[in-house]
Amino acid sequence: MALKPEPTAPFHSVQYAFRVLETISKHAGGVTDVQIARETGLPTAHLASLLLMLRCEGYVEQVADGAYVIGDSTVLLGSGVVRQQALEAQLQSTLTELRDSVGAAVYISRYIDGEVKITQYADGPRAPKVNEWVDFRSAAHASAVGKCLLTQLDQNGRRDHLSRHKIARLTSRTITNERVLFSKLDSQPATVPVLDLQEYAVGTVCAAVPLTAGSAVGCLALSLPIEHAHRLRSAADTLNRRAAPVVLSLAI
Repeated sequence: MALKPEPTAPFHSVQYAFRVLETISKHAGGVTDVQIARETGLPTAHLASLLLMLRCEGYVEQVADGAYVIGDSTVLLGSGVVRQQALEAQLQSTLTELRDSVGAAVYISRYIDGEVKITQYADGPRAPKVNEWVDFRSAAHASAVGKCLLTQLDQNGRRDHLSRHKIARLTSRTITNERVLFSKLDSQPATVPVLDLQEYAVGTVCAAVPLTAGSAVGCLALSLPIEHAHRLRSAADTLNRRAAPVVLSLAI
């Protein structure tokens, strides 16, 4: 699988979060935010938002004297089967909260062994998931999930994928020309969610943002019925802002 050389997704806060976790882990008895700021060099305002995110996700805890210590989530994400189970539980909890926040079904997708795979999702009566009327593995050219994953591959990686999954017209809005598709993928700003406006299925709109964790190719996505299309862009912006905890869970 060929990747673009330098992912540009705006998740620098994840790198900072690792610095904060490393600093806290060095102080078994706890460490104050002032000391964390001194050791990491992070501005106080930025550190405050990071610590809040890490507390919400269970990676750090604040003890009686206000000092920070490593939380249960970080302890559980150790190794082997326990790590995998803890990771899945952590991600599912994050997805459920995100579903309720954006009012839409949300998904984590990974590009594994040359295939598009939905690895986890959270839906509900008020946030129905997409009807997979065509296998997502065969619809990367049309779905927000697929297009977001393809943007993270280089030209050879994309061509390899489409040589195995031929471009097909799924709706009247589906792009079926490879040159046009690649042009749109290349012009997609890294900081802007990828949209699917009824390209995969009539009656459904979707958005996806990249999850850049090491060399892995993944994305975080949401879907809405067409009657809620007016909420798509604001929901996508929220998805983008809330992606950092997901990237952190995948990267730990």
